[in-house]
Amino acid sequence: MANDYSFDTVATRGEQSVLATNKVLRNTYALLAMTLLFSAGTAALAMTLNLPHPGLIISLVVMFGGLFAINALRNSVWALPVLFAWTGFLGMTLGPLLNMYIQMYSNGTELIMMAMGGTGVTFLGLSAYVLTTRKDFSFMRGMLMAGMIVAVLAMVGLMFFPVPAASLAISAVVVMLMSGFILYDTSNIIHGYQTNYILATVGLYLNIYNLFIHLLSLMAAFSGDD
Repeated sequence: MANDYSFDTVATRGEQSVLATNKVLRNTYALLAMTLLFSAGTAALAMTLNLPHPGLIISLVVMFGGLFAINALRNSVWALPVLFAWTGFLGMTLGPLLNMYIQMYSNGTELIMMAMGGTGVTFLGLSAYVLTTRKDFSFMRGMLMAGMIVAVLAMVGLMFFPVPAASLAISAVVVMLMSGFILYDTSNIIHGYQTNYILATVGLYLNIYNLFIHLLSLMAAFSGDD
């Protein structure tokens, strides 16, 4: 009787864990879809109104300030409006960038659509791989974080010593890093390491956002349009 009870208790806890993980996964993907659509809307608005870029300083302040606020409010109802405001702002910063590509390249609109498609296929493919195989990619944390630190330092260096070839190399590295982060973040959700769907959404959103920007940069560089 005692053994049966213990087995049933373990089984019940296991089922509850699976249900909780599935709930986090569903909530994350639903919220991610909404924030991406909202960002696309604010980007389109910024393009239509031809809004200027807010500048590096303001962008960094909002970027890191928003991340801090979302993390602090992650268990509060206020996390959602802050998250949408943050992703909406990031979408607006894309507007001037996309307008620049359209003005600089005769096939600018096509490049943007290709980058969007490539980003979508990459994200869906990598996510499906993790969800299907259920492999644990938590071991990648150290490598990915070290890679991001190097990439960020290299980007800062480019601000003072602009080298086109180095810029392309960094974009290629960031594309690979974001692909790795998609595997890592998705794995964390399905294995129960990340139980807060707000923070899970933030991680995947940033992966997609940066993947799109740097994939667009690479496609523009190799488009053959001077």
